[in-house]
Amino acid sequence: METPDRAASPAVDPWPGYFADRGHPGARRIGAGVEGVVYALGDGRVAKVWAGRGPAEPTRQVYADLAQHRLPFATPEIFEVQEHEGVVVTYERELPGVPLRGDSAHEDFPRELPVHHKDALLAVLRGLASVPGTDAMRRLTVQGDDRPLWQGHDRFQDALAALVARAVARHGAALAVHVPDLDAGTARTLNALTKLADAPVTAIHGDLVPPNIHTDAAGRPVAVLDFGFCTTAGDPAFEAAVTAAVWDMYGPHAEEHTAELTRLFARELGHPPAALAVYQAVYALTTYDLFGLDDGDGHFRWCAGQLRRNAVFNARLP
Repeated sequence: METPDRAASPAVDPWPGYFADRGHPGARRIGAGVEGVVYALGDGRVAKVWAGRGPAEPTRQVYADLAQHRLPFATPEIFEVQEHEGVVVTYERELPGVPLRGDSAHEDFPRELPVHHKDALLAVLRGLASVPGTDAMRRLTVQGDDRPLWQGHDRFQDALAALVARAVARHGAALAVHVPDLDAGTARTLNALTKLADAPVTAIHGDLVPPNIHTDAAGRPVAVLDFGFCTTAGDPAFEAAVTAAVWDMYGPHAEEHTAELTRLFARELGHPPAALAVYQAVYALTTYDLFGLDDGDGHFRWCAGQLRRNAVFNARLP
């Protein structure tokens, strides 16, 4: 979940000096997210200083796999990987365009979603769904988990079901305080998930929040960045469901926007509405504890709200 920097940079940031010593004297901090801090280096390159785990071999291969396809937008490419005092640093190509808009945690979205935003989302979803899932994508670990998502599984829905079980086992007691009948709702979600029909296995970004889609002056998507939070191979309906839910998470019209985008993606991309509801519940059940364990944390509060409203979790869909 990488966003343009809004917080002040550290009083003493050692990384510009590090990059200057390596031939990049103009390095400047331009963004930060869950995975790390990004610096512009000039000459069409950026560097990411990774927090926690750096990019394992599959991440670099995933970028290469994406680059083999003629997508209508650019995707990241890693040129070099270094390590400095135990911290991983990657040198990557600078992606074109500007963020489609800011994150809903920092600015309110208007009630009416702009047409060019919806068109951009459809273009990105169609583009990613055109890329077959690869072995490298299957080897990725999603945020908060301890093993590759597909490990031990041949079917995406079964891999997700195992992920839900692990995630709820981590801190389900904290979630149950805010979500009535958590165990029953989780069981209903898992039952519906494992009964979903097989679907094509394609590339999934997993975190298509507004800052991760760059557009040109005409509003066309020209780059998709910050893969890794929930990147994998799987059902493109999962990507559509998550995108509809996370596009506006915290604005005053967030529920309306999620419902509108869910209907749009079902209609334009042919995804069954019930499958989208299942995947939205799955996303909430697997990410609720990544940033906090009570409703003082915005993401935890959002996930709990998603579950309380979800039709599958609450048995309001057949």
